[in-house]
Amino acid sequence: MKPVIALRIRQSRGYKSRLNREQSPLSMMAIPILSVLLGSMVTVLPIIETQAILPPFGLMMLIAWRLLRPGFWPAWAGLPLGMFDDIFSGAPFGSAALLWSLAMIAAELIDARAVWRDHWQDWFIASLIIIAVLIGGWMIVGFTGNKPSLITLIPQILLSLLLYPMVVRIAARLDQWRLAT
Repeated sequence: MKPVIALRIRQSRGYKSRLNREQSPLSMMAIPILSVLLGSMVTVLPIIETQAILPPFGLMMLIAWRLLRPGFWPAWAGLPLGMFDDIFSGAPFGSAALLWSLAMIAAELIDARAVWRDHWQDWFIASLIIIAVLIGGWMIVGFTGNKPSLITLIPQILLSLLLYPMVVRIAARLDQWRLAT
């Protein structure tokens, strides 16, 4: 009778199996929230501009996450994230909270009616929401007395719409990283 040869598989100390493991609940929730908060804090960077041309990166990141992962954000998530954006944007306090909440409700209504969406439809939906929020912010600033011309929003709108695919790509990479941790 021949002896059975037993092979020992040596486990390395630094290797952990990626199969059948659970992700960290902290990173699952914190990465999308932090990305939106960091997007809102872009206005803190020392960028000198004569008119509003910097896109609303916090809003764009929120919309990107909402369209990328439809069930992740509740409809009320626009309120606290918008309040945080109000602190850094310089707009009247509560304006982004209101507009972001309305944007989340609009995205929820569109998502409930859509059977399927592709990249172009997501870009179109995000474009409509971004334009509506920027014009809504322009109208709210006009209530304070010094309403700028609507033409000054055109460069900001165009830059926002052109940079949105890059923001979606960043959100998708963060989502891959979030699911891998």
